[in-house]
Amino acid sequence: MFDRDRFVEECIGAVDAAADGASARRAVKELVERAVADPRDVERGIGLVKGGGIDVLYRSGRLTVLNLCWPAGAVIMPHDHAMWAVIGIYSGREDNVLWRRLPADARHRVEAAGAKSMGDGDVVAFGEDVIHSVINPIPRVTGALHVYGGDFFAADRHEWDPETLAEQPYDMEKVRRLFASGQG
Repeated sequence: MFDRDRFVEECIGAVDAAADGASARRAVKELVERAVADPRDVERGIGLVKGGGIDVLYRSGRLTVLNLCWPAGAVIMPHDHAMWAVIGIYSGREDNVLWRRLPADARHRVEAAGAKSMGDGDVVAFGEDVIHSVINPIPRVTGALHVYGGDFFAADRHEWDPETLAEQPYDMEKVRRLFASGQG
């Protein structure tokens, strides 16, 4: 059965053994792929996904490991992480819209550049410069393991207004409220 403490220790070990951020991201991606290869095993080990929430499994300056439970219908505005990220879905679905910065734009706006749909057992690795927005398009909670190459909560991050697509500082409290409300 999936063991959250062992998973965290393996992620820490992978980051500690890596020569650089890219190799750490690749090693962590392999761990997440192995973990979510049996999505029901993760769900049994971590607990049934009941409502939205951000469960911090581990947090340090070099690594953050989260169990993120996206509320049904949740929509998160375009944002960056300012660090690499690996995301693995173990229950439900998440649709990512990928964005790119518009060159020489005074408001630092973005435009849509692609999309990636993920379901049970899918894993994606993002580099530190990726900008994406996330939608849970289904009528139930989506559970996902998120591993970040730094302190996810302390990084200088940005979000883009969903209406104007203008850049602004990331509002972590707004995101916490969305997850805590259990609604999208």
